[in-house]
Amino acid sequence: MWHPKTIEFNDRLKKMFDEVDACIEDAYGASYPLHPARPQRGGTANPQADGLFNIGADFTAGYGSQLGRGYLIDVTMSTLEKVEEGVRREIYHKAVEKVRQLLPLYFPERQLTVRRDGAHFKIQGDFSLGDV
Repeated sequence: MWHPKTIEFNDRLKKMFDEVDACIEDAYGASYPLHPARPQRGGTANPQADGLFNIGADFTAGYGSQLGRGYLIDVTMSTLEKVEEGVRREIYHKAVEKVRQLLPLYFPERQLTVRRDGAHFKIQGDFSLGDV
């Protein structure tokens, strides 16, 4: 069972990442053929389940990390084609920049930042539930 404020936070995070997904799909969605088992963009009710990209974040407690807990930004491409590392990095960095742009819009009441944590980027800051 989840606290209602946790559910609301996760819902806003999902909507923000749906917007990031749409931005990256617009820019790169036609660049590579889809995996044969992946529906076309808009083929499902969930943007994470269709199109070339699945973009989201996974919470980590941060054990072994210099930065500690946060949400690791994940960009997955659904193609069987080889994607050059430079292109992968470019796509990932554009997704991270879009997250940086959208965080204050989706979470204006929180101090959230995106920081590099090793080879990944992590959303960090105020994840508190506030007054319960």
